[in-house]
Amino acid sequence: MFWQTRRFRLDLSRPRVMGIVNVTPDSFSDGGQWADSHTALRHCERLVAEGADILDIGGESSRPGAQPLSVEDELARVLPVLQGALSLGVPVSVDTFKPEVMRAALDLGVDIVNDIHALQRPGALDALAAHGSAGLCLMHMRGEPGTMQALLDYQDVTAEVAAFLASRAQAARDAGIAAERIVLDPGFGFAKSPQQNFQLLREQMQLCALGYPLLAGWSRKASLGAVTGRAVSERLAGSIAAALAAVAHGASIVRVHDVAPTVDALKVWRAAGAPTGLPTQDKNSDEDKNT
Repeated sequence: MFWQTRRFRLDLSRPRVMGIVNVTPDSFSDGGQWADSHTALRHCERLVAEGADILDIGGESSRPGAQPLSVEDELARVLPVLQGALSLGVPVSVDTFKPEVMRAALDLGVDIVNDIHALQRPGALDALAAHGSAGLCLMHMRGEPGTMQALLDYQDVTAEVAAFLASRAQAARDAGIAAERIVLDPGFGFAKSPQQNFQLLREQMQLCALGYPLLAGWSRKASLGAVTGRAVSERLAGSIAAALAAVAHGASIVRVHDVAPTVDALKVWRAAGAPTGLPTQDKNSDEDKNT
């Protein structure tokens, strides 16, 4: 299985690590640490040195209760960092749901758009369709960051998330976006209780059955705190355990803050036999081709 991004065709026969770069003052875990372009670019370089396969750069927090950000402010935050990150030799993703930001980032040359609203905003599908090889990640969420945690009334969370993601993937296909450009994200922590998040993880192979690679983002999230009793700053072990569990249940990409320990854990995991729900591809296949 491969993920076609603008400059790279990523071989997903081994799990990939997406490093998080929050150019924000208010993200739930690391808000303010990388809030200017200079420190954010140094952080990008550090994550690549630690083994990140992809950089995911965002300028607007999506934590519960987060306040909206203007297009102008988001562009001012992310464009300088995206431009610098494009020289680091790995795919660069912009984490945004605003079509205006998508278009500016794609025009700059970014490889991937990662959208928590799954390209539902007017103009978002058109922005991706206009760039014929950029990758995209479609995530499940109800409502907005400010309202999502009140929208937990699922009859069957896995079935409803699967139906939503299948619908959004089909909408992308109908807009002319090739299947190999599409990755799906269940949206762990977005409009879901801890119990629902762990049910979704246990039943994650039902989402893999949709036929697209799956991205899982568990890093430092509140559901890990609910299980361990640990504060955000103390959730490294839980985050790594969740990443490995997600891979065991078929995820191809894990989105994390702590790249180096996650990369090491996945190396050990693979050395021990790499039990995942996905078939192993030919080890001789070309990896991470530039396109």
